[in-house]
Amino acid sequence: MMEPLGEQVSKKCSGCGISLQHTAQGEPGYLPEKAWDREPVICQRCFRIKNYNEVASVAVDQDEFLRLLGQIGEKKALVIHIVDIFDFEGSLISGLQRFVGNNPVILAVNKIDLLPKVTNWNKLLNWVQKQCKEQGLRTTDIVLCSAKKNQGFDRLLDTMAAHRGDRDVYVVGATNVGKSTLINRLIRDYSDLEQELTTSRYPGTTLDMVNIPLDDGRYIVDTPGIVYPWRYSELVSRDDLGVVMPENPLKPLVYQLNEGQTLFFGGMGRFDFIKGEHQSFTCFISGRLNIHRTKLERADSLFEEHAGELLSPPTKERLEEMPEWTRHEIRIPKGSGSDIFISGLGWVKVNGDMGALVAVHVPKGVKVLQRPSLI
Repeated sequence: MMEPLGEQVSKKCSGCGISLQHTAQGEPGYLPEKAWDREPVICQRCFRIKNYNEVASVAVDQDEFLRLLGQIGEKKALVIHIVDIFDFEGSLISGLQRFVGNNPVILAVNKIDLLPKVTNWNKLLNWVQKQCKEQGLRTTDIVLCSAKKNQGFDRLLDTMAAHRGDRDVYVVGATNVGKSTLINRLIRDYSDLEQELTTSRYPGTTLDMVNIPLDDGRYIVDTPGIVYPWRYSELVSRDDLGVVMPENPLKPLVYQLNEGQTLFFGGMGRFDFIKGEHQSFTCFISGRLNIHRTKLERADSLFEEHAGELLSPPTKERLEEMPEWTRHEIRIPKGSGSDIFISGLGWVKVNGDMGALVAVHVPKGVKVLQRPSLI
């Protein structure tokens, strides 16, 4: 006779040591109800690593993640930090340096397939190096790659092999940056996985890292994806995620604007050109998000009347679940060559060098900043 599920809460996964649960599929320790009596009992994530050589991302909040990161500085580790070029500042783990100690860090800049075909890769690499320097992140190497298109992965594997020595490889990154794809590739290339998944128990953590054995006795350590609340990908519903996060190369959209004009990005955000000479702005956002131009003086009333309909996504219902909008005013100095970056939504490139006063309206908490132009 099956014991009631309530009494099984204390069951632990024999793969990663986490407490098992059967109610929330995307959460750590999930095991379908019908598999509760399976022996050995392992969570869905470990089951998929063991049987299909594939990893599913599991997410934790910032504090939990920082506690996990704190362990890495004490180990002999090679850290692979994956970031999303579409959301570079939103997915970079600030302060990573103080956690990893003297361990080498390889920065894997993923989703380069989203950038326009004409991108100058050397310039992009220089841009990434500069941004890392500003954030105080020392990188041993930077690799531009695309998990989706399998570009740059051989170079990443070579770089990893060159710096690994007898270190374990820790893979860190925010949610939705392509961490699973990379780890799945590492498993295919480096591990036969005939051994059981080993438990990696660190005291005081609710989600344990998963150790994937390599052929030489070292491990790839999959850390949970960190949830950064300032990214659109954490705010929008699952239905809207596919609209906001681009799947295909970005098609830059150029708008010639006079002062006193506004661009709406669906019902997700808006860009106001408040003051300045007539000039052009290029929008780098998902091709599935409609851009609507209007007069600044009409913008508030247009949103009030048409949000969730003409200005969508999100729908009216989903709009109500999102935070109120906040206004960010930004003064662009003359000759600055700037982007206005909105975490997880994309960026607007200021093409003129005359300077301008602009404002961005986005849900409260979303990261908005001015940066040197990426492209």
